[in-house]
Amino acid sequence: MQRAGSRKDDQLRSISISYNVFSWAPSSVLLHIGNTKVLCAVSMQNSVPSFLRGSKTGWLNAEYAMLPTATHSRINRASSALKKNGRSIEISRLIGRCLRSVVDLSKLGERTIVVDCDVLQADGSTRVACITAAFLALKSAIAFWLKNKDLFQDILLHEIAAVSVGVINDRVLLDLDFHEDSFIDADYNVILTRNNEIVEIQGTAERSMVSWQVFDQIRKMACKGVQDLFKINDQMGLQATQPKKDKTPLFSLLNRQNSFSS
Repeated sequence: MQRAGSRKDDQLRSISISYNVFSWAPSSVLLHIGNTKVLCAVSMQNSVPSFLRGSKTGWLNAEYAMLPTATHSRINRASSALKKNGRSIEISRLIGRCLRSVVDLSKLGERTIVVDCDVLQADGSTRVACITAAFLALKSAIAFWLKNKDLFQDILLHEIAAVSVGVINDRVLLDLDFHEDSFIDADYNVILTRNNEIVEIQGTAERSMVSWQVFDQIRKMACKGVQDLFKINDQMGLQATQPKKDKTPLFSLLNRQNSFSS
């Protein structure tokens, strides 16, 4: 099997990252990875869920949704559906868990950070793309709040990124697109810190079992993919955490993946 674009097994798709695409949100990130496009925005509310009232600690909540025409066949908006989409709820909880694990909510006060993740176009690996984009937006928002004295100390504990890894006939592939995900034997979503510490791993054998030997290859592939994502983001230098100004700048990183494919 040859991958689209003759990608190597351990190669991410081409990546573009744009910051501050919304004027009013403290931070937002538009991430293109291949043909998957996700937009994540971060804001803050001066309240917490009822179970935290009086606790003097904060909360972080995430919401994930796909636009109606994000896929080949139109899907209904959540607002027009008779019940909430179970997949969207599950992914929202995943994003929230991952981000809460890397911030010190006790320094936030009784406020809630809200992370909105919208899939503009889906071509595989949307949940890991949202986690990566949401973290970048959160990191930028924290810098904005510190500059504007909305926060008086940094609440960020770790940096995270996420990748998908799949297995077909014991062949391990990084960053699955929709076509690959459709016939893969097993697939995993791996969220790691910059130090390769595990935040969360989701995985299942859809068509055949995975040996521990192959799983070790999955681990190594995921670590490489996450480190490549960090390298790409680091290429932006100070732009990645530069707080917004009166006129919001737009920073972009276009197709930097090729420099990490060798």
